[in-house]
Amino acid sequence: MTSPIRVAVTGAAGQICYSLLPRIAAGEMFGKDQPVILQLLEIPVDKVQEAMRGVAMELDDCAFPLLQDIVLAGDPNVAFKDANWCLLVGSKPRGPGMERADLLKDNGKIFIGQGDAIDAVAADECKIAIVGNPCNTNTMIAASRCSRIPASSFTAMTRLDQNRAATQLAKKAGVAVHQVSDMVIFGNHSPTMYPDFFNAKIDGKPVTDFITDDAWLRETFMPSVGKRGAAIIAARGLSSAASAANALIDHVRSLITKSDEIHSIAVKSDGSYGFSEGVWASVPVRTTGNGTYEVLRDFPMNDFAQEKLRITNDELVGERDTVAELMS
Repeated sequence: MTSPIRVAVTGAAGQICYSLLPRIAAGEMFGKDQPVILQLLEIPVDKVQEAMRGVAMELDDCAFPLLQDIVLAGDPNVAFKDANWCLLVGSKPRGPGMERADLLKDNGKIFIGQGDAIDAVAADECKIAIVGNPCNTNTMIAASRCSRIPASSFTAMTRLDQNRAATQLAKKAGVAVHQVSDMVIFGNHSPTMYPDFFNAKIDGKPVTDFITDDAWLRETFMPSVGKRGAAIIAARGLSSAASAANALIDHVRSLITKSDEIHSIAVKSDGSYGFSEGVWASVPVRTTGNGTYEVLRDFPMNDFAQEKLRITNDELVGERDTVAELMS
């Protein structure tokens, strides 16, 4: 049998992981012939640690052939030890009346510690995918702590936004979702994101050939993608869980599979599309396998798109400024 890979997952007792972990153990993320060792991390609070133990018990009871072992930890240096992949799902949620700046700083402290631990104990070739919000800036903070693990190994997930956008376009056009391609999310994982419908395609042709209602695309589609998470909270009383877990599986599976398909992934900006260098911005990539990717820089942008990119970049820069003291 193939040697197992070590997959560290944070927020292991949370809603997203309750959907995510069985699917990893079943081979949906890394393949049906790849054994895994799950190294689960939660905050060192007895009640939360006990809840994580219950999740591990359920995983055991599923008798997954690929699941070789489960490590439970309250210390990131234990959870990330020799990890090949680190999936940073957990983060502090925004509470009532909490300012975004406070949320950024509180989560920044968490991701400083996790970045330090990853650089100290993870495998040399470790890849890190970050879901915990604000994911773009959390990724920037964690990566800033690493000298051994390169910044290119850190990605933030905007695949959920891509999936949401593709589904909405498919429903509006009356086609199956697999007919939608090149649906790229630019910028921040926040309501300022730019879902680029101009360059998206249906059956290889521009979306605008199928959806001619420009007002719907600009005034309904775009805001609904950016605020879909809030709409789900309003509907079910809880944040996205199953769809976020599914998107992370898509995100990682795409990264480990060489493909000509175009995906939305937040990476360290090199100035492409006008994003400020050093922020983590979602851009179109083509994956080259083994967790690597190539940024595609040739998507044309009209005046409308450039203004949307400016707005989301300004937000990313503002977030960077807010947490600058944490990265000094």
